[in-house]
Amino acid sequence: MTTARTRTATARSSTKPKTAKVPPKKPVTRARTKEAAGADGRSLVVVESPAKARTIGRILGSDYHVMASLGHVRDLPDGKLGVEVDNDFRPIYEVRKEKQKIVNEVREASRGASVVYLATDPDREGEAISWHILEAAGIRPEQVRRVVFHEITADAIRRAFQDPREIDVHLVDAQQARRVLDRLVGYLLSPLLWQKVRRGLSAGRVQSAALRLVVDREREIEAFIPREYWTIEGELATLDAAPVSFGVRLQSLEGQRKAIEILDEASASRIVADLRPAQVQVGAVRRRETLRRPTAPFI
Repeated sequence: MTTARTRTATARSSTKPKTAKVPPKKPVTRARTKEAAGADGRSLVVVESPAKARTIGRILGSDYHVMASLGHVRDLPDGKLGVEVDNDFRPIYEVRKEKQKIVNEVREASRGASVVYLATDPDREGEAISWHILEAAGIRPEQVRRVVFHEITADAIRRAFQDPREIDVHLVDAQQARRVLDRLVGYLLSPLLWQKVRRGLSAGRVQSAALRLVVDREREIEAFIPREYWTIEGELATLDAAPVSFGVRLQSLEGQRKAIEILDEASASRIVADLRPAQVQVGAVRRRETLRRPTAPFI
């Protein structure tokens, strides 16, 4: 999945003309126009929350115009899959109706700005929000700078603006993959839940895969065929005046390198009967360090 292959579909609506008295237009003041358009070469900064926008605006000063996107500005469409499964799972995005005004304001402000700083949250979702703003508002890529900070302090914000970077396309692709999986699983698997369990349930991308792992493992357990096996262990002692005892386990028969398999009690009894009168001799003693790892987790 590549970011360059997505496309935007903007919802349009039409209404029937109505007859009404139109009041005279109020003159637009010069100061209001400049603020809306990000005029006089000020840098435009886009963050997610209005509270953060006010704080950052006070820190950066009058040379910066700070706006808030209020989270994501576009997403997959409601009511349909919105993913071209046969076309490399390409997502089809549309600007939300409630976010169209914000997108228009960002577009207008970016036209009069010298630089557009995208300062959304420093995580996968924040990276994707910055990319969606860039795409939806039609901002020129060479005009954009991505800034990231982990605390709302003057020092952290100034350091971030002194060291901007480009949008991390890997994080954007990761967020797109998560969103596409949510939609594919939700739209294609949820109807099965409605039939088998209860209508209205929604299948999740994580829970569904985890449930499949549990079911597969349970089927392996049920299909397991138990098999009897025996081991032969003993305790030996040296012939010294102060004998030293140690435990031993039968590993293989003489002349055989492969570990012995004892499948029933009769075979075990015959081997034990042969071993009882035997004279045991220690051929060699080897000391070494061994590394023991815990059992692998459930995967």
